[in-house]
Amino acid sequence: MKTLKYYTDLTDAQWAYIEPMLPKRHRRGRPPTNRRVILDAILYVLKGGIPWRLLPTSFPPWQTVYHVFRQWTLNHTWAALNDALRVCLRRTSGRHDEPSAAILDSQSVKSDGHGGAVGFDAAKCIKGRKRHMLVDTLGLLLGTVVSPANCTERDGAKLVLERVANWYGRLRRLWVDGGYTGDAFREWVKERWEQLEVEVVKRCQDIRGFKVLPRRWVVERTFGWLMRHRRLVRDFERSDSSAEAWIQLALIRIQLRRLA
Repeated sequence: MKTLKYYTDLTDAQWAYIEPMLPKRHRRGRPPTNRRVILDAILYVLKGGIPWRLLPTSFPPWQTVYHVFRQWTLNHTWAALNDALRVCLRRTSGRHDEPSAAILDSQSVKSDGHGGAVGFDAAKCIKGRKRHMLVDTLGLLLGTVVSPANCTERDGAKLVLERVANWYGRLRRLWVDGGYTGDAFREWVKERWEQLEVEVVKRCQDIRGFKVLPRRWVVERTFGWLMRHRRLVRDFERSDSSAEAWIQLALIRIQLRRLA
């Protein structure tokens, strides 16, 4: 049993909220480790940005914690939890369960020397990975794909939309920035989702310095939320699936803090 309390631990209210959403336990096998403690350990790694092997001894062995993290990554449990919490949060905000509009953008981050697939983003002079994210008008995650940083915005957008767009039948408008400009991308979207309209929110060339742009600021704020979790400040993951799982976990933590 964990004897110490940390800032990242789930509160009783948060645990009561998320516990019914977790996968059912297997009836066979050895007695399972307390799931709440496992989640506390994973959130500790997320917020603190530490390697698995540096987990404090007050948590279960790091191998046990990593096994649950990886297992729930591969069976898409983290994605399912994020989706369930997003629906709950949209309801509390007086919104429909499914969004009718979304914002799409990407973020390039430097990679640690982990041996995974990386690329070089010439526009931002970053060697690492690129996070392509689709969010609703509240900034909540609808879908994400992680790719090498040399993947273009339009190619990354296609990966995200092909993965998740069919899940949101009410989606009618997609806001993007100037990196997605072009008739080819607009026609590609129109061929697959006739009801979905792509709108490019361009930056005015006459304006110098920082300027909040309509709609685009929502996804930029979501990127800012990610940067408050040290595990996401750099790319430490060998696999794209693990990198995507940490993004989903960050949004799970944010949504839980709002709901309970």
